Amino acid sequence: MSVDNGPELKYARLVPLEHRKKFAQFFTPCPVAELMASWLLGNENLKTVLDPAFGLGIFSRALLSRKDDIRIKGFEIDKRIFGRAAKEFADRKNVDLQMNDYLYGDWRNQYDGIICNPPYFKFHDYDNKSALREIESRLKCRLNGFTNLYTLFLLKSIHQLKPGGRCAYIVPSEFLNSGYGKLVKTYLLETGTLRHVIVIDFEENIFNDALTTASIILCAKDDETDGVRFTYVRSMEELDAVKKTVMTYPGTNDATAAYSFAELDPEVKWRVYYQPSNGDRFKNLVPFSTFAKVVRGIATGANDYFTFNPSKARKYSIDERYLLPCVCKAVDVRGHFFTDSDFEELKQKEKKIFLLNVQDLNDRHVRKYLRKGEDENIDKKHLTAHRHPWYALENRPPSPIWVSVFNRTGLRFVRNEAKVSNLTAFHCVYPQKQFRTDVPTDLLFAYLLTDTARHIFEDNRREYGNGLQKFEPNDLNKGKIPDLTTLSPSDKVRIMELYRRYAKDGDKNWIKEIDAVFKTIYVS
Repeated sequence: MSVDNGPELKYARLVPLEHRKKFAQFFTPCPVAELMASWLLGNENLKTVLDPAFGLGIFSRALLSRKDDIRIKGFEIDKRIFGRAAKEFADRKNVDLQMNDYLYGDWRNQYDGIICNPPYFKFHDYDNKSALREIESRLKCRLNGFTNLYTLFLLKSIHQLKPGGRCAYIVPSEFLNSGYGKLVKTYLLETGTLRHVIVIDFEENIFNDALTTASIILCAKDDETDGVRFTYVRSMEELDAVKKTVMTYPGTNDATAAYSFAELDPEVKWRVYYQPSNGDRFKNLVPFSTFAKVVRGIATGANDYFTFNPSKARKYSIDERYLLPCVCKAVDVRGHFFTDSDFEELKQKEKKIFLLNVQDLNDRHVRKYLRKGEDENIDKKHLTAHRHPWYALENRPPSPIWVSVFNRTGLRFVRNEAKVSNLTAFHCVYPQKQFRTDVPTDLLFAYLLTDTARHIFEDNRREYGNGLQKFEPNDLNKGKIPDLTTLSPSDKVRIMELYRRYAKDGDKNWIKEIDAVFKTIYVS
């Protein structure tokens, strides 16, 4: 049986993307499948293999091309792809395909090898409550409510390994550096099964149609080593060298970093084990929360209903006293300053720049619009159903600084001179009151404009493929910043002079000079 991605490519041409996304069908490139298969084949006693998310059987094809007498069991829940896989393996009596949900069955069986590209669903895209209950009750562990489905597959598979068995998973890398990943990493360390984490370069999107990072997780239930190896792979070509390392287990023929279980801390982002920290170059760093608190923007739960442009306000006769000035989209903000004239320009362009802000029910037009929302079941959506009353806005006063949530070129901070509110396209940055004298908001913002700030914050980023980065509020709160209280009065004067020049003419050379001041003071 030849090993290539022919069946997957043909399927992708014939089956609509909408259907593939519904079942999280993002296929594994052949070189990755072969590396993962090599890990399982390193087990000399490999006789039984499980694939919990079979798809079209790329892993089984890779395994059977090198060892055709193993027995393989595969699970699949999509009838469409199951039918194609059944035809593909019709002549293979040692391949048992089952149309069942792996997560809720097969608990009593154990395997010599388990290999999988599990479905990637976020916690709100599947019945996560029942899935979490299933895993927690079976494994006697505690998990975060935001846990993604693919990690539940991984934990169950580790539980099903026979002594001496091996497991290979390819998953998004985000759990390595996310909050919900802490408990997953704890389980991997407590079971003593984690052996190798291979992180695929984030600018190379190895899944067609999927905006996600990728890591290959290799586990083994043996006593061959108490160390975990981390390898950072920048291109598909580099996988050949990693494959050689995998095949020499428990020995090694490279110099990639290895850590004992005791050295690995599940509480920290595991990026520190495979990438150097940008912050290591700087001294006198403190948490960003020392100087400011970052919280997400206003979440309405139904943006189309709650947001208004001027013409919509006229259509429903909603007076502006019931509308909160607000930036709704990141693309509506250009540059690092958002002024009253910028807001007025958006207003003239009929951009959505208002939020429904019901202070009272005295206006009949407001009451009518609320009834319209109830007729459309807006009050029964996830967020609105938990608010009392359902149309009440979150308490988010306008913040003096905004920061982008997603980016590809680094964090973008914006000085909110118009003093308007913002939706979740931006996070809100509220400077801490106790530092307003020593570290005024404009001085803090001047630092945030620099490459130094962007590079240090990147140590806490989350990555999603094609260079896309994301920062949650706590990623920034826990990020590092030089202790700005140690700046001398003359340094502060110099920085503020350069900042005023940039604010006046927008010449980025002034930012470079500001950055040079900070580097002179804080580079180790």
